[in-house]
Amino acid sequence: MGMSVTISAATAPDAEQILKLQYLCYQSEAELYGDYAIEPLTQSLDALRAEIAEGHALVARLGDEVVASVRGRIDDAGTALIAKLIVHPRMRRHGLGGRLLAAIEAHFAAEPAARKYQLFTGHRSEGNLALYRSHGYVPVAREEIGPRLTLVRLEKEAAAGAFVTSA
Repeated sequence: MGMSVTISAATAPDAEQILKLQYLCYQSEAELYGDYAIEPLTQSLDALRAEIAEGHALVARLGDEVVASVRGRIDDAGTALIAKLIVHPRMRRHGLGGRLLAAIEAHFAAEPAARKYQLFTGHRSEGNLALYRSHGYVPVAREEIGPRLTLVRLEKEAAAGAFVTSA
């Protein structure tokens, strides 16, 4: 009998599992760009706990194991900044990343301030770029971080009626 993956809000006790998963997941990105000092690989547990407390985080569990996560927050301009969408390597290519992305969008769509969604990924991260494009994100900017890495910022508007306009 197989177990199904469940998605729920992350809690403070999840931080350690999320950090371990983040470290595992970003190894391939570090290798792709030849840089093992990227922020997801150097983030401290305290910094991750603070990030979860200041925004919103989701986890996907297979039994008791956290196998995927995403987090984000809404900035002062009403943009839902989505970050660190990670899926355990053995769980990739089964739609879990898309499910998490849709779930965090749905969470922020319930926030009156959410006017659009924004995220970023590296220019060589073709799987990430394809996932985001398939969910309606379009590239809006590129920022050269160094000789090997250019970040691609992607955005999409929040669904109509997901935010309140002032009269």
